[in-house]
Formats: sequence, C-alpha cells, structure tokens
Amino acid sequence: MWLQYVYSPKFGLLKNVFSAVGLKYLSKVQWLDNDHKFMALLVAYCFGMVGYHMLIFASGIERIGEDYYEAATLDGANKVNQFRYITLPLLKGVFKTNITMWSVTSVGFFVWSQLFSTVTADTQTITPMVYMYMMIFGAGNSMTERNAGLGAAIGVFLSICVVAVFLICNKLIKEDDLEF
Repeated sequence: MWLQYVYSPKFGLLKNVFSAVGLKYLSKVQWLDNDHKFMALLVAYCFGMVGYHMLIFASGIERIGEDYYEAATLDGANKVNQFRYITLPLLKGVFKTNITMWSVTSVGFFVWSQLFSTVTADTQTITPMVYMYMMIFGAGNSMTERNAGLGAAIGVFLSICVVAVFLICNKLIKEDDLEF
C-alpha cells in the first residue's frame, strides 16, 4: 500500500495532496529514492504503529471508572485537572506497557525495512535486525560467508537495549498504589 499508493511518483497520495495544496516542490519529491527512502520508511512505520498504541491507551482509559470523574466534577475540577490528576496517574501502567512494546517493535524493524527494499537489503534501509539477519544467513549482494557470532552479538545487544528501556521506564515511572 505504501509503495504503490502513498509514495508512488505517478499517482501517489502524497503527490496528489501536495499538488492540491499548491506545494509543487514537495509533489515532485521522489519519496522512494535513496535520499528519502529511510524517512519514508519511518513515516510509514509511525503511521502504522499509532493505531496499535492508541488501542492500548483506549483500553486503559476505559478501565477508569466514571465515579472518579463524577466526584471530581462535583468537587469543582475542570476537564484539564481531571485529566492531570485522575487520568494520567491511573494510566502509568499503560504508559510503561506502551513504552516497552514500542522498544520491542522498534528493535524488530525487520519487516518494515524489507518492505521498502529488495530481497537483498538496500543500504538506505538496513536496520540492526536486517544486519543481524544478513550476518547469520549470509543474505545480500556481497555476503558469501556467514558470521553467526557477529549476528548473535547483534541480537544480544538489541536485547540489552530492550531491557535497558524497560529498566529506565520502571525507574522513571513509579507504580503508586492507586485503586480504581
């Protein structure tokens, strides 16, 4: 969808939107050339992940009882204060979950980078996971030998990164004993 309908230089959504708005320079940009391919990849990835994380936030917000908001309204709290003092504190666990899941999915960026390049990885879309795959399985144009040790080291490093994000998140976002 992204390659054929959004970033297409002939009839892509971005080309049509930028032309309609009058931004002729941006409508002529080749989003899939080597200068813009990684940025196009990141935009597609972020757009695809917003719904996933918003679904987790929506389920967390639905867990919060209406009684809290009703009591806060009776006590004179406006919507901003209700959000600050009720919604945000009760969503700490959801924030931690989303940050942890984001770190896991961003490390596993393999699928998205493969969508934007050929079977053998393009130098513009190589991510650590793709590089690990190339090292272990010997994929690529000039890769004739396999280096499983380097691939394993990359995998361990990526795992350490995920654990570090998890530990930092747990240190910064403290779990209070909140009931709801």
